[in-house]
Amino acid sequence: PYDGGGIATTVAATRGADEDSLRALLRARVAETRSQGSTTLEIKSGYGLDVATEARMLRLASEVTSETTYLGAHVVPAEFRDRRADYLALVCGEMLAACAPHARWIDVFCEPASAHAFDGDEARTVLLAGIAAGLLPRVHGNQLGPGPGVQLAVELGAASVDHCTYLSATDVEALASAPDTVATLLPGVEFSTRSPYPDARRLIDAGVSLAIATDCNPGTCNSSSMPLMIALAVREMRMTPAEALYAATVGSAKSLRRNDIGRISVGGPADLTLLDAPSYLHLAYRPGVPIARALQV
Repeated sequence: PYDGGGIATTVAATRGADEDSLRALLRARVAETRSQGSTTLEIKSGYGLDVATEARMLRLASEVTSETTYLGAHVVPAEFRDRRADYLALVCGEMLAACAPHARWIDVFCEPASAHAFDGDEARTVLLAGIAAGLLPRVHGNQLGPGPGVQLAVELGAASVDHCTYLSATDVEALASAPDTVATLLPGVEFSTRSPYPDARRLIDAGVSLAIATDCNPGTCNSSSMPLMIALAVREMRMTPAEALYAATVGSAKSLRRNDIGRISVGGPADLTLLDAPSYLHLAYRPGVPIARALQV
């Protein structure tokens, strides 16, 4: 079962890669994503876990998107395994100072079920430090089991809480009462890790704002295909095709606090996806078929 420990493998590879290699990989993955219809990307750090590599990742990410997220509090790296407090101080101090100029957001993997991630008190410390530095909060929460991530996200006014796999009735009520905090569902992660899917129907019926994203990453979902995520949302999370499309567009824009993208409006930017299909229904109807292309004017 996935517990977050595999992140260390990617950390070692990222630290060992030179800047030209990272930039080339970044640009190739952006092109891959756009070829499948995505016009806007949020890119997180979190695979450096030292000051220099985290700052480098965000600096490179800012070359291709304005939606960059500082995730130094992804997991505790091996060299700090027995010094968690020291790593927390680094994340909230020197690392934050180096990364904040290149980031819009701050995120934390709040997952008490994992020995590698951060508990509620640690996560609150990280987010408050980021907010004090001018960053906007996001949360990874309730992925591996019940936990405080959702409640913390609502308490601090986070724009998004990602995963939301294990939710109590209290969690659902909190999200429903906080329309500015979006529950971002990541069905590709459950597909890849053979984990239970979030109950999107329960969230929709409660009035929770939803987004869908790929969570494209090396360990738990190495897919950049938003059409696949829409198909999984319909097949596995009991969403209608219209609900899944709305979550993937308007909902995702809301999770970034953006109202200039995610919808088509008179006088708005031509931030569009072109489908080689007679209907949006084919996003769910033809999984794995490359019918979407991003168009940006």
